[in-house]
Amino acid sequence: MPRRPLPVGQHGEISYRTLGPRKIRALTHVRDLDGRRRQVTREGTSRSNAKENLLRAVADRAAVGQDLTGESRLREVAAVWIAEVDRQVAAGQIAPNTSRIYRSALRNHVLPGVGELRVQEATVPRVNAFIMVMRAHHRSGITKTSRTVLSAVLGHAVRAGALAANPMHGVARVSAERRKAPRALTQVERDRWIAAMDADIRAVRHDLPDLTRMMLATGVRIGECLAISFVDVSTSDKTLAVDWNLVRITGRGLVRMSTKTVAGERTLRLPGWAVDMVIRRGDARGWSGPLFPDTLGGWRDPSNTSRSLRHARDRAGFGWVTSHVFRKTVVTMLDESGLTAREIADQLGHAKVSMTQDVYMGRRAVSGGAAVALEDVFGEAVE
Repeated sequence: MPRRPLPVGQHGEISYRTLGPRKIRALTHVRDLDGRRRQVTREGTSRSNAKENLLRAVADRAAVGQDLTGESRLREVAAVWIAEVDRQVAAGQIAPNTSRIYRSALRNHVLPGVGELRVQEATVPRVNAFIMVMRAHHRSGITKTSRTVLSAVLGHAVRAGALAANPMHGVARVSAERRKAPRALTQVERDRWIAAMDADIRAVRHDLPDLTRMMLATGVRIGECLAISFVDVSTSDKTLAVDWNLVRITGRGLVRMSTKTVAGERTLRLPGWAVDMVIRRGDARGWSGPLFPDTLGGWRDPSNTSRSLRHARDRAGFGWVTSHVFRKTVVTMLDESGLTAREIADQLGHAKVSMTQDVYMGRRAVSGGAAVALEDVFGEAVE
């Protein structure tokens, strides 16, 4: 079977050559918008520096010297746009996961649906029809992301002078499905979960019992939990510095990078039992490296870990549990303990309290204090 060609505007694997002390050359192949595959090289003082220079050159190559017109295909515009997204990721202006989501929507939905249209053919009725078909066959979240991506591509066409106005402005908004109420593990379910994980040989082999204990102790995301190293924990102060997140970036692999926002960088107090767990693991591992390593002692892939977690939960009869359920469980426990929404948002690393309240805090349980406060609403007893 012949090798699949690179997508237009994309680069292949990056290789390196040592030219001398502090002189490294990075090489890759790029498929330009004319469909031709060409080699691109850049040099730097280190591998990371050479790679950064190379990726910048690849992004500039897609954006410069390409004349977009009304006759250009939308896939050509999309190639230039996604190259700009990659440049912003390299500059730290866009989160790598955002780029991954955009690229997936572009590849799986937008290009198959409208990629062969010429820019001048992207009228309001045509792009609206595409969104309506998407909504009929996919969940609102997928449709909204595809709508965002297509709007960004057409916006680039406007900025390039190939289109007078963005037709997506005339497309109907995608209505969201009713959000499911947040579900958290009850005390009985938490006990059952930990017992099931401790008794599951495969779960123990994948280090899930202690991993989920730490998530229940902190409410951190799975990528944040896997990015914890022993130096991030102070057993004397019983604190955890949450400064890092593990993400997989196309072309770079698994990367430990700073958390998404300033609010995401936080120091959390650990319960005593969680500190004891860290001490036990530190004594066993020599207090170096990741707290939850892979089999080789390195950083562990969040996607692979999530897959192991799904298999373990199914074996334990907890088919509804995801890693975010542990965050919701922590929110519920803190809420029941009387912490304010701001305090809970700080624990989760949310800049906006509304995110914590709308997504993570259920509203089904009504406080009995409301009835007490309203008891004397009329100023006197009503028979």
